[in-house]
Amino acid sequence: MLPPLLLLLLLLLQLPHSWSSPPFQTSQDFTRCLFSQNSTVATHTNLIYTPASPKYSLLLQSTIRDARFNTTLAPKPSVIVTPTSLSQIQASVHCSREHGLQLRVRSGGHDYEGLSYTSPYPNYPFVVLDLVNFRNISVDVPEKTAWVQSGAILGELYHRIGEASPNLAFPAGSCHTVGVGGHFSGGGFGFLMRKFGLAADNVLDAVLIDSKGSVLDRASMGEDMFWAIRGGGGNSFGIVLAWKVRLVSVPSPVTVFRVIRTLEQNALEIVHRWQSVASKLPKELMIELAVTTTNSSTTTTTIRATFNALFQGRSNSLVSLMQSRFPDLGLRKGDCQEMSWLEAMVFHAGFPSNSSVDVLLDRTISPLVGSFKYKSKSDYVQDAVPKAALLKIWGKLFETDVGGGIILMALTR
Repeated sequence: MLPPLLLLLLLLLQLPHSWSSPPFQTSQDFTRCLFSQNSTVATHTNLIYTPASPKYSLLLQSTIRDARFNTTLAPKPSVIVTPTSLSQIQASVHCSREHGLQLRVRSGGHDYEGLSYTSPYPNYPFVVLDLVNFRNISVDVPEKTAWVQSGAILGELYHRIGEASPNLAFPAGSCHTVGVGGHFSGGGFGFLMRKFGLAADNVLDAVLIDSKGSVLDRASMGEDMFWAIRGGGGNSFGIVLAWKVRLVSVPSPVTVFRVIRTLEQNALEIVHRWQSVASKLPKELMIELAVTTTNSSTTTTTIRATFNALFQGRSNSLVSLMQSRFPDLGLRKGDCQEMSWLEAMVFHAGFPSNSSVDVLLDRTISPLVGSFKYKSKSDYVQDAVPKAALLKIWGKLFETDVGGGIILMALTR
């Protein structure tokens, strides 16, 4: 039998950095080009932002989640454009090429290296094309499909699907402020992926603007390009303006739980056992594991293993399944909550249990989130991590002082 395939996400905080600022001398040329290319630009006051604009900094910082990229030395765009029409996007593509500027595309800004709003080339001027105004979502319940524009966040997509039907869902991530454009183009892990695959696996069509400004769909872009935009990374092959996605059927209710175990509660044994069990459970059950440090009851630092789960079924069935297949966790009926899939997305986004589903529509990020400097990396392993190695990894978490953690997801082989 094949060993489980695990995805690990390592977060290390407070890393040093150094940047140099890019020149801004091309911003006026770019702006003049936009005016000449598109007559609608002149009629919109909230379309073009330069460093001299009063709202420039507020707009730039609106999606920054890593304080490494929110410093005076971090590379900043010569211009931020918030288009409201397809023709304005095409004009931005033309003018960035005409005047030698890189074009960075931002949907939600939830990228770990800040590539949607900064640049790895400090001396190369760039423009940010912010798709915040492209957030339309249309759901076709009979066809079980939806069209969603790239500027929408996952929470907006989930909310619209939940409004349309309690038994339809979309397999994507749990962080509600993640932008659709970057998430789909990067793959898209989530709590339904063991049964339905990644978000990218459920993309049926797309609207792409290429480097020449041409508008392409799946048929006209070709299958190679359509394959590439579903996992090849955002901003790599063009600007994906909208996606047609396949919706999946889920029961109502589903069941969720969040169970925490510390080292004093046998976390080492349970985590090690989870590696062997999680990928072999029924595909209707996804158990995500987050390992962080915390203070114990004796004020010493300890490991906290948090098991977050979504089960496409009732709690009685889940408890019976866990007692049979993963008794090590000690799951009880009282640990479980039954709710709609949409409410489960609120739960796994980290909101309090009494929160309205409308919180998924909130695009703002907490000031606390943007105040940390951190580094995130991911990798895959095919063999279970031995206990001795787990202890070494956890020892590194103890050494960081400022925090850090690991997120593990068991994939289906």
